Amino acid sequence: MSSGLRASARLITATAVVTAYVALHLVITAGLDLRARDRVGSTGGDQAALEHDLGLSATLAMWCAVATGVFVVAALWLRHRRRAGVAEIVEVVGRIAPSQPWWRRPVFLAASGAGYGLFAAGFVAVSTAQSRGYQLPLATQVFLLPTGLAVLGAGLLILRFSRPRSVRDAVRALLADGRRPVLYLRSFADDQTAARVDDGANLNIHSREEQLAQVLRAFGPVIAVGKPGEPLPHLGAARFYLPYDDWQPAVLRLMELSQLIVLHLGPGEGLWWEVEQVIATQPEHKLVLLAPGRPADVAGRLDELLPTPSRLTEVAAAVPWISAVVAFGPDWTPHVYPVEPASAAPRGGLARRAFKAASAPLLVITPARRVARAVKAALAAAGVRRRMLVLRSEAGMLVTLGKGLLVLAALALPYRALQLFGIG
Repeated sequence: MSSGLRASARLITATAVVTAYVALHLVITAGLDLRARDRVGSTGGDQAALEHDLGLSATLAMWCAVATGVFVVAALWLRHRRRAGVAEIVEVVGRIAPSQPWWRRPVFLAASGAGYGLFAAGFVAVSTAQSRGYQLPLATQVFLLPTGLAVLGAGLLILRFSRPRSVRDAVRALLADGRRPVLYLRSFADDQTAARVDDGANLNIHSREEQLAQVLRAFGPVIAVGKPGEPLPHLGAARFYLPYDDWQPAVLRLMELSQLIVLHLGPGEGLWWEVEQVIATQPEHKLVLLAPGRPADVAGRLDELLPTPSRLTEVAAAVPWISAVVAFGPDWTPHVYPVEPASAAPRGGLARRAFKAASAPLLVITPARRVARAVKAALAAAGVRRRMLVLRSEAGMLVTLGKGLLVLAALALPYRALQLFGIG
């Protein structure tokens, strides 16, 4: 599925959800108007005004329902197109899937929804207490801040437990997106470092790999081979699993089908076999290398495979996790960009600085953001450009808060339905 068609599909699906939400609200409003008309009719009130309101609500609900039906049909057709476009890739990654009870993901998705709602409610309460506390009565201040912190903490604990259990596997991620994937290759020994959640002045629940995957999703769904026997998949790239003795043919096929291959250099003969195969069989613009914190350990072996030395040890910065990003131009000419250390001065134009100032309470300056900068620069040098790559790595908490606010908005429907039955 092309990027334009995918954007249209997402817009149509979102419009269908919004119109369905509005239609349900209008149906409940019509029911409340009907109750009010019957109640006023028995007391001799303004019957004509209530009849007008009832007719208007019913008409609007009908048209919203019709619009919802049209958008749902279009969304289902585009869903079929999306799934057909990735059928071959799904067949490759879906050969071995860990067996899970059918109820597991729906249950933990519901739990995650509750966590997002509590997080948003707690965040709003704490922010209100901090920014407008002086305008509130003392009793309200005393209640609002500790209660908000408790609700916020409960939401974070629920999310920490439920998100790994509700995450999409690679098959679901491919079917949901429809684009050719980004294949993320690394040593399993790097998973613990990538799973770290970096502390900061602000709230952060997203691991390094999650933030990196969010950047790479600008190109396509990010998939990775999962470590055999792991009890839960790490958050970030969507996992699929391969047999011990027959993984190489599947990886080779996925290299061909992927639009980008991101490879984190490290130990392991299997990983270096993958590096050799990419260089031998794939076009140079498809490969992005992530150098580890100690590039000297891999620089020599990498240069043996390249026609032009990378000079990785001369360029890479002395930072943990990922020290440099390498993209390739024609004839495998390496473009190496260091990951700047935490003390580097902030960059960006006026618009970027304005965005950072407005969203500062939700953004955490993490190593993943600095890696995103290096990825953007390296790809641009190789002729591949995508906008807002760095902002994608910074927007995790904005997305979390947005999901929570959507959950709270969805709870308005049950509340109005209870009003309709005289309970609320």
